[in-house]
Amino acid sequence: MIIDGTRAHDRATTLILAYYAAFNRGDWTAMLALLTDDVAHDLNQGARETGRDAFAAFLARMDRSYREQLRDIVVMASPDGARAAAEYVVHGDYLIADDGLPPANGQKYVLPGGAFFDIVFPDGGSGRIARVTNYYNLQDWIAQVS
Repeated sequence: MIIDGTRAHDRATTLILAYYAAFNRGDWTAMLALLTDDVAHDLNQGARETGRDAFAAFLARMDRSYREQLRDIVVMASPDGARAAAEYVVHGDYLIADDGLPPANGQKYVLPGGAFFDIVFPDGGSGRIARVTNYYNLQDWIAQVS
């Protein structure tokens, strides 16, 4: 619950909700603006990528192969706003085959997922995301699109 928007907890929750609102709009510029320059991005069952440019390249890969909307988003934040977590349900279409994954032909999928965040508040401002760690059940997704 956001009480008045001045607490670090409230600012962190608002930041994560803005991140997902931008995702659902497909507004990659707005998403990237919410990240630190050196953001750490832990891919589900993959390596860590570092930096806003690497995150932009990830978004481009995603945009090419998937059309997704996140629903039922729940955000939880630590009292100091330094860490947050989100749980959601991904509703997607698999458009073009992604490297190492099954062939794509517009298959639909519904998949629960979650993410963890580190947040920094430079100069006491509204905050920036310094780490995004995403989790979902890859085997469930593969079964749905196969």
